[in-house]
Amino acid sequence: MASVTIRNLPDETHRALRARAAKHGLSTGAEIRAILENAVRPESRVKLGSLLAETGREVGGVDLEIERDKTPTEPVGLE
Repeated sequence: MASVTIRNLPDETHRALRARAAKHGLSTGAEIRAILENAVRPESRVKLGSLLAETGREVGGVDLEIERDKTPTEPVGLE
């Protein structure tokens, strides 16, 4: 898992984060992770898989039993 260091965080901001974490019953680090997670991955974001599934339902479904062409292909010449 990645780590992030935040430099030059004002003391007032740090105090507010600690107070917010205490209010939610979390550590300061857990509160910061929750804030960042909600900022970059909001619940309302469009999820590609869900969007594609919904589009497929709207057009009457998708046939996933398509036979794959198993004919061997020639390698690409890179000369």
